[in-house]
Amino acid sequence: MERINIEDVLVDLGNNSYHIYIGPEILKQLANYLPELAPNAGQKIFLITNPTVKNLYGREITAALFDGDYKVIWGEIPDREEAKSLNEAARLYDLAFAHGVERHTPVVALGGGVVGDLAGFVAATYLRGLPLVQIPTTLLAQVDSSIGGKVAVNHPKGKNIIGSFYQPKLVLIDITVLNTLDRRELVSGLAEVIKYGIIADAEFFSWLEENLPKVLALEPQALIHVISTSCRIKAGVVQKDEKEEGLRAILNFGHTIGHALEALTKYQTYRHGEAVAVGMAAAASLAVHTGLLAAGEAARLKKLLEQAGLPTALPSSISGEDLILAMQRDKKVQLGQIAFVLPVKIGQVEIKRHPPVKWRELIKKAGRI
Repeated sequence: MERINIEDVLVDLGNNSYHIYIGPEILKQLANYLPELAPNAGQKIFLITNPTVKNLYGREITAALFDGDYKVIWGEIPDREEAKSLNEAARLYDLAFAHGVERHTPVVALGGGVVGDLAGFVAATYLRGLPLVQIPTTLLAQVDSSIGGKVAVNHPKGKNIIGSFYQPKLVLIDITVLNTLDRRELVSGLAEVIKYGIIADAEFFSWLEENLPKVLALEPQALIHVISTSCRIKAGVVQKDEKEEGLRAILNFGHTIGHALEALTKYQTYRHGEAVAVGMAAAASLAVHTGLLAAGEAARLKKLLEQAGLPTALPSSISGEDLILAMQRDKKVQLGQIAFVLPVKIGQVEIKRHPPVKWRELIKKAGRI
C-alpha cells in the first residue's frame, strides 16, 4: 500500500500563527496533536459537533482522546444552518459553565462550516477566548471556512452578521472523512477549490481541468493536492490581510451574487458552493461584457464548473433588480457601493468597488448576464 505523507501548511500570522495538517486517518491520531494545547493528564476537551458527525466518528474520537487521557465534554448542535444562532451559542455557554470549562480548555469543532463557525464564535467569546481546534469534515470547510479565523452566527436579518476574527490554534484535515460525505456536498466544496485557481493560480486551474475525475473519485493523492494547494492559497491571502481590509476581499469571488442568490431563495434551494458557482459564472460573464476578461477564459471556467457537477445559470425566477437589492444588503457593501470581484484572466482578479451604471443594467436583464 502506498505511503501517504501528512502535509503541513503554516499560516504565518506572527503570534497568531498555526499549522494545518492534511492527510488520512488523522482522527485516529487526534491525541498526538493536542499536547501543546492540553498538556495535563485528565484535561477536558469541549468537543462541539452535530448528531450526524457524532454518529459517524464519535466512538473513534472518544477512543482517541481516551488514549490521550483526555475527558470529553460533548456539545451537540442541530445539523442545519439555523444552528448558527445566538440561542445555540447561549446553550453551549450553559453547557460549558455546567461542566467547568476553563480558560485553557480547548474547543474542538468537529463538523462542517456551521459547526466550525458556531464553535469558533463560542471559543472566541466564552471567558474572553478559549483555544480553538478546527477539524472540518466537509470539503467546503476543509478548503475555506476552517482557515482564516472568521467566526460568526447569523442574525434573523442576515447571515454571519454577528462575529469576529478569531484564529484557531490548529486545523486538522482528515481526508478519510470525505468517503462518508454526501456527493452533492462534495461537489459543493469543489466550487471553492475552483475559485482558488481563478483568483490566484492558473497552473492549479489547469491541473483541475486535467485531474478533476481523480478528485471526484476521492483518490487520496489528488485530494491532498487539492486541499493543500487551496489551503496554501488562502493562507497566503490571509497572511497579507488578516482582517479583510483590502486584498482578502478577492476570496469573495462569486460570493457577491452567490450570497444574494442564497438569500433570495431563503437558503433552501442552493448549497453554499452551488450558489458560489453560479456567482462565479455570472461574475465571469460580467467581466467579459465589460471588456475585462476574454470570452474563452470565461468559457473555461463555466466548463470546469459544469464538469464538476455545479450549476452555472441564474434562475429565470429571480430578476436582476432583486439581485441588485439583495447585494446591496450584503455586509461588505461600503458607502452603498457593491463590491464586485471580477476576473481579468485565469489566475488574477480585480476588486471593483465603483461599478459603472452599465454593469448594474447588465445584471438587471432578467437576472441574467
